Amino acid sequence: MSGAQGPWFRPAAFTFLRSLRRNNRREWFEEHREAYRRDLYDPLCTVVTELDVRFAELAPEYEASRKHSLFRIHRDVRFSKDKSPYKTHAALWVYHRVPGRGIGKEVDGGAGFYLHVEPGASHVAAGLWMPPRHSLMKVRERLADDHASFTRIAAAPAFRRRFGGLTDDEPGVRLTRMPRGYADDHPAARWLRFKSFTAGAAYADQEVLSPALLDRVMRDYALLLPLARWLNEALGYRPARAR
Repeated sequence: MSGAQGPWFRPAAFTFLRSLRRNNRREWFEEHREAYRRDLYDPLCTVVTELDVRFAELAPEYEASRKHSLFRIHRDVRFSKDKSPYKTHAALWVYHRVPGRGIGKEVDGGAGFYLHVEPGASHVAAGLWMPPRHSLMKVRERLADDHASFTRIAAAPAFRRRFGGLTDDEPGVRLTRMPRGYADDHPAARWLRFKSFTAGAAYADQEVLSPALLDRVMRDYALLLPLARWLNEALGYRPARAR
């Protein structure tokens, strides 16, 4: 375990993000680029480095890197009515080393761990978010064959107390009907309707600013690890005993 200590983020990080929300323009951002790097980007890089060290002990198949873990602050506005050029949050992703960084509908990097920093809306999460169809089919196949092991993870009392179960209150994450090819009374019906397999917990601003932030984050990640590993094994990505 690393001996590095926080605080990992300072109040200036939230100050920058609040100001960006009010001034979401390229001209303003360029004028405040130094503050962005000092107060948000550099602390994120420090957190990524520390998470990589800690995951080497918790789950060596996962890694975090400055090159691949940080989400860009620039928004993709090509298909959005909202043309604001910048995200008003910061985020990172800890990913399985075999498939790599890919995430989303086009490229599947497997299940991983997420940290989101935003005034009043920070949170941690883990799992497989809206995977491409071929990956979703693999997860459903394993659920159909072995739903009991998944239920032990997702319905465990400690898991439900902390995360409330799988995230099911976002648009599109769960079907109203059973997917094609599965009977309504299938033993795994509870889970087969899901299109996204994630769980997470909210963090107050003061928790993000606390020196104990990464200790808290790693406790949550440890509790989420069985979910991430179950999903990755369904995709063919195995756990590791060492790097």
